[in-house]
Amino acid sequence: MRRVLTAVAGGIALFLVLLILLWNWDWFVPLVDRRASAALHRPVSIAHLHVRLGFTTTVSVDDLQIRQPEGFEKEKELFASAKKATVSVNVWRYITHKGLEVPLIALDTPKGDIVALANGKNNYTFTDPDAKPAPQSSTQPIALPRIGDVVITNGDIRIAMAKLKTDMHVLMHTTPPKGEQDGSIVIDLKGRYAQAPISGHIVGGSLLTLTNSTRPYPIDARLENGPTYVTLRGAIDDPLHFKGTKLVLHFAGPDMSLLYALTGIPIPQTPSYSVSGKLDYTSAHIRFSNFSGKMGSSDIGGTIAVDPQTKPITVDANLYSHHVDLKDLGGFIGAKPGHEESKKTATSDRILPSQPINVPKLNAVNAHLVYKGDRIENKDMPLDNILADITVQDGAIAINKLNFAVGNGTLGLSGALDPAQNGQFKTHFKVDVSRLSIQRLMKATETFKGSGTLGGHITLAATGNSIASLLGNGNGGVTLVVDHGGDVSALLPDLIGLKIGSAILSALGIPDRSDLKCFIADMPLRQGILSTNSLLLMTNNTRTLGGGSVNLKNETLDYHVTTRSTSFNVLSLPGRVNITGPLKSPTIMPGAEIIGRAAATAGLAIAFPPAVLLPTIQFGVGKGSACEDALAQANNAPAAGIKPGSTTGSGAATAQPAHHGKTVSQKPLSRKEVHSVWQQRLKHN
Repeated sequence: MRRVLTAVAGGIALFLVLLILLWNWDWFVPLVDRRASAALHRPVSIAHLHVRLGFTTTVSVDDLQIRQPEGFEKEKELFASAKKATVSVNVWRYITHKGLEVPLIALDTPKGDIVALANGKNNYTFTDPDAKPAPQSSTQPIALPRIGDVVITNGDIRIAMAKLKTDMHVLMHTTPPKGEQDGSIVIDLKGRYAQAPISGHIVGGSLLTLTNSTRPYPIDARLENGPTYVTLRGAIDDPLHFKGTKLVLHFAGPDMSLLYALTGIPIPQTPSYSVSGKLDYTSAHIRFSNFSGKMGSSDIGGTIAVDPQTKPITVDANLYSHHVDLKDLGGFIGAKPGHEESKKTATSDRILPSQPINVPKLNAVNAHLVYKGDRIENKDMPLDNILADITVQDGAIAINKLNFAVGNGTLGLSGALDPAQNGQFKTHFKVDVSRLSIQRLMKATETFKGSGTLGGHITLAATGNSIASLLGNGNGGVTLVVDHGGDVSALLPDLIGLKIGSAILSALGIPDRSDLKCFIADMPLRQGILSTNSLLLMTNNTRTLGGGSVNLKNETLDYHVTTRSTSFNVLSLPGRVNITGPLKSPTIMPGAEIIGRAAATAGLAIAFPPAVLLPTIQFGVGKGSACEDALAQANNAPAAGIKPGSTTGSGAATAQPAHHGKTVSQKPLSRKEVHSVWQQRLKHN
């Protein structure tokens, strides 16, 4: 028995010695391939398997290849590969139920090919397409293992996302610790992101620090996406659990709307900008606070808070500017922002902004914006400040408040844009003009003198997708009153805002330095056609009435104005003036009465020179109560739907009536009287 037992023991010992000498872990390669392929739902293969047993066991594989899943066989590259992959596991700690610890992960030349198609299908989902969905359970999430050192050498991951129009490479490697300085991971980006070239250089702390909840993770990043430049420096607290950050974010570029690809937050077109501030995030919010910088010639600052957990995301922005140029805000109303006018705009006969409002981007976010501009710098329209309160909810825009201060007066706008079919908006707006100081409004006009106030209302209801289309299809009206407006020869050309003001005044025969007594405009808007209930302009010696229409759909005028003297006047060609053609550059032509008088004047000048004055003599038509009558009509049935009320002056709206006095005699003048008037007019000139 002893001999038998000795022989068996010797055989077992010999077998163990031979097994140890001849053992090859590659015998398990087919088993590893099958198990890995089943787990990842795509073919997996390794060339060699190496295992070093112990309390801490190390497993290495050579030439790891993971092929593309079903449906992605046409991809040129493997889904993932590595020359060598090594993982060390503390087996003893795991056996004694102290948790999983991975002291080492090392990847030599890892490569990846991450692809998402336009139809939404991707190659990085590892679930079995034929498997039934697992029932939901209330089990606790799996605890992350303790990870020691992570070593990556010459990594290259390609990311191709069709919906994002992105195809770029992420190159990465790690650096070892040096003395007291921790190691790091270095990432370089190159390729295209959102159709624009992208490049970047990111240096982060060691991957070990990612799992250390008590130690902030440092990051220093620089990205260039097309013309947009972004830097991010600071530290992240427990990044795997989004505990918070201490980061400084700086971004700059030619247009903030290009940030949509990087942030997912739609922003209208802006001029060039450069902004820096503090970036903080947790699992519940992202906050860009206390930022400041420049946007065009305006300064910009404030705080933007984002809630990424809502769908769509929620944005709350509180912004301010100490000095703002309104041209920098042009993109918010669909106009071209900045000071440079595009060639298309410069050569077009249109003056109304036609850039569409982007409906899909508005649906991507719910937002509340409050903006305050302390001082407006704009020589063409020197408003004092701006206050805006705007809400975007489910694609609808509510303008709760958009107020401009002008002296002691206010220009206020409110309204809403609700999404309709085919990318259109159903809108309604109201503009309240309250006690605007004409002198303050015309501050840029060096020749303007006098004082007065402008008040009234403008309403609009329409369907469209731009300023031009909304006005071209709109219904509503304009009811405005100017009370004691000062110098009409300076006021009217600038108030019109076109290069025809002086020409109109000249054609009307209104002399220089005429004091404006009152101005009333009551004009209904129906289907884009602005017609005239009443248009009255009274100076100290003239009364001008307007009639006709303005077609905002094609931006053309078919209008006429007629001026009469309210007192005896010589050297005037009174009558009707026709204003027609494009709104940007209309044609001003005298009517038949003016032409007849001018022809008669020319004929008499040849036949009998002193008689040249006769056709130009206009007898006063009386001073009456035209202002009171027009204002009463505007108050009784205002085209804007809202009475002017107390929007002008210090109290109730008033239109200064002409003084009632003796009626001017209208009998023909004698030749001696005509000569006397002519001499006085020569001396006056």
